Amino acid sequence: MKVGVLVVAYNAESTLARVLDRIPDATQLQLAEVLVHDDHSTDDTHGVAQEYVAQESDGNSPRFHLTVVRHPENLGYGGNQKAGYTYAINHGWDVVVLLHGDGQYAPEIMGDIIDPIVNGDADAVFGSRMMHRGEARKGGMPMYKYVGNRILTTTQNALTGLALSEWHSGYRAYRVSALAQLPFVGNSDAFDFDTEIILQLADARMKIVEVPIPTYYGDEICHVNGLQYAKDVVVDTVRYRLGRSGFGSGHLGHVAEPYAFKPSPYSSHGRILQMVQGRRPMRILDVGCGPGWLSKALTDAGHTVVGVDIAEADAVTDRMSNFVKADLSEGIPEEVGGDFDLVLAADIIEHLPDPARLLNAMAARVRPQGSIIASVPNISHWYPRFRITAGRFDYDQRGVLDATHLRFFTRRRFLRVAGEAGLEHVSFRHTGLPLDALGLSNSKVVTTTIGNADRLLVSVWPTMFAYQFVYEFTPWRGGALRNDLPA
Repeated sequence: MKVGVLVVAYNAESTLARVLDRIPDATQLQLAEVLVHDDHSTDDTHGVAQEYVAQESDGNSPRFHLTVVRHPENLGYGGNQKAGYTYAINHGWDVVVLLHGDGQYAPEIMGDIIDPIVNGDADAVFGSRMMHRGEARKGGMPMYKYVGNRILTTTQNALTGLALSEWHSGYRAYRVSALAQLPFVGNSDAFDFDTEIILQLADARMKIVEVPIPTYYGDEICHVNGLQYAKDVVVDTVRYRLGRSGFGSGHLGHVAEPYAFKPSPYSSHGRILQMVQGRRPMRILDVGCGPGWLSKALTDAGHTVVGVDIAEADAVTDRMSNFVKADLSEGIPEEVGGDFDLVLAADIIEHLPDPARLLNAMAARVRPQGSIIASVPNISHWYPRFRITAGRFDYDQRGVLDATHLRFFTRRRFLRVAGEAGLEHVSFRHTGLPLDALGLSNSKVVTTTIGNADRLLVSVWPTMFAYQFVYEFTPWRGGALRNDLPA
């Protein structure tokens, strides 16, 4: 395999040559290239590196190809790595080892870092100073750094579900083909770049292996602002956790199923199940059924369900009596039939260019005494309001600000569109925060504290705190509007 080393160097004129000298002979024979990236140092780091290249073959010169690059401006720790990994990808490296030019990490054990990837056992290998109890402190790691490292690592493991002994070592190696699959170019240019790479590896389900490394703290200058670093890595990790739940752009973490089943009693699916609970077996049309989990719950309750969606999910036909593949922006296809007791549009009309057209088509499929239940996200919820007020408006992978939404609804706008489609509402429910999507619905602390507080706020001020509106309608027959629940 073509193994290369990226040496990130900044003001390392006094240590760089010794670091290169310490690469063992056996490891040198494995290396196709060593790339020294001088990040626009203010000392003579570049000169030292050039002098190292110019050494004659007198037994002291390196037995590896050495390339030296001086950046015309300082890219930052993360930016320096971005440039180096891009070089590795473009030059056909198979493995890239990250080595610091200040000597903090031992080149002598580089083989241990490389071997798991060469042997096909890992996509990334991280050196850990915490795998052997007490070794970090014996190696001179200051107590405040040790404590901070342990607190941050514990917090990040809890948020991500990983079990790394250390998140904050800069001694690591990557399979270059794995790096090429990650959107690392958009990562931070600062020191939290290392954390973002871990999060992206975890999100891509790539295999991470840790190996023990010695700890060394000398007189090198630390360029890390500890408090800023701690803030950055925690924010990154929270972004990952939210991304895995569908919030955010998905740069650090993304959700595999954008339209998951939400069974809790306070979600849109839960509210719909409550609204039909106790009714005799019905013939139901589930418009925009997605993977079909809501249809399955209704089928299990004794109803006959026909589903329609633009894509046929795996095994969706097993979750309902009939499935029809169709583009709902063009209406409901004739093969669906008609004469349904209930037509559902759970979280679908906001995805269509003409919601009223679909609502009209749904009304045409309902029996004289039948009804329609539709749910929409609330764009006036505090979350999008906060994002807009803070000047941080952007789309998420799902939720109120789902990037695939073509229409946004307040409650008034939703009812107006339904009225224009000839529908009158007969009952409604509101939903609170999507605890299901956040993976928190099984937490007793959350459901008894945050959940209860949120539901109280929803009942007091629904246009601000209701995450979704769920309404049942009947085709207008000239009667007075009815409300089963107080506004």
